[in-house]
Amino acid sequence: MKDWWQATFPQGRQSLIISDVDGYPVQIAYGEKGTGKPLFLLHGMGSWSYNWRYSVAALSKYFRVICFDAKGFGFSDKPWLRREKNGHQVIELARVIQGLCDEPAIIVGESIGALISLALAQRYPQLIGRLIVMNAPIFAERLPHWAMEILAKTPLEVLQAIDHFRLAYWFAPLVREVMATERRKVLFDPSILTPEDVYWITYPFIELPGTLVKVAEELQIAAKEIEDWQANKPNLLTQIQSNLDKIDCPTLVLWGDRDSWFPSTHGERLHQRLPNSQLQIIDNCCHDASTGAAKEVNQAIVKFLQDTNFL
Repeated sequence: MKDWWQATFPQGRQSLIISDVDGYPVQIAYGEKGTGKPLFLLHGMGSWSYNWRYSVAALSKYFRVICFDAKGFGFSDKPWLRREKNGHQVIELARVIQGLCDEPAIIVGESIGALISLALAQRYPQLIGRLIVMNAPIFAERLPHWAMEILAKTPLEVLQAIDHFRLAYWFAPLVREVMATERRKVLFDPSILTPEDVYWITYPFIELPGTLVKVAEELQIAAKEIEDWQANKPNLLTQIQSNLDKIDCPTLVLWGDRDSWFPSTHGERLHQRLPNSQLQIIDNCCHDASTGAAKEVNQAIVKFLQDTNFL
C-alpha cells in the first residue's frame, strides 16, 4: 500500500526537532502542502495526521497546510520512560508553530486538539491569527468512550508489556476490526470508512511501539482533569474555561449536530463564552467531523477566513 505521507505531501513525511516541556529533544512528524498563510491541522485523541486526509488538498489551494502528529501519537516520538506533565501539549504545540513559521497562524483543532488550541490562544495569543475549533471537550463530564475508560484505569506497566511483546502486531486483524467498529460509531455514514482507512488509522497502534502507552497516559491525565474539575480541585480544564472570555482572536466554533460524545449544546455554550466567535452547527455530523463532514468543514473554514479578511 502506498505510503500516505508520500502520496499526500510533496516532500512526504518530514521531521522537526523541538524541546518538550522537560527540555528533552523530541522528533515531530509533519507534512505540508500549498503556499500562503500557515494553517495547522490538529488531530484528536488516539488519532494522527491521517484524520485530515480529506482537508489537506482542499485547503492547500489557499494556504500552506501543515499536519503534524503530536508527541506520542502517529509517527512522532514516543518517549516511554518519561511521564507526561499536564499541559505539556500546549507548550509543545507552541514550539511546533514557532519551529515551522514566523507569523501568526491559522489553527484548526478537532476534539482534544481543539481544547489544546483554546489553551494556546490564552497562553500564546501572538501565535494565532485565526482559530477554528471542532467538537471540543471543553465541558466534558467524563471520558466519552468505554475503551478510553479502560485505558485510563489500566496500569501503564501492563500496557508497556503489551507494547514490548508487540501483542497488537500479533493480533492485528482483531485490533483493526475492533477499532474499525468503534470508529464507524462516530461517523454519520459508517460506510465511508474504507479498508485503507482502517489500515492507516490502526497503523501506529500495530506497527509503532509506544503508541498505546502514550495514548493511555494522555487519557489518564484527561480523566484526572475531569475528576479534579468535578471535585473543585485545581485543574487546567477550569483554568481554560475561566479564561475563555480573554480569547479575542476571531474564532469559528464548528460542531456536529449528532455528536454523541460532546453534544452541540456544548458548542453553543462555548460560542457564548468566546467574545469574538461564530458558531456553525453541521447537519448530519457526528464526532469525527474531519472525516464524516469534510466537505462542509473545509467550506466553513474557507468562508470564515474570507469573511474575517484572512484569505
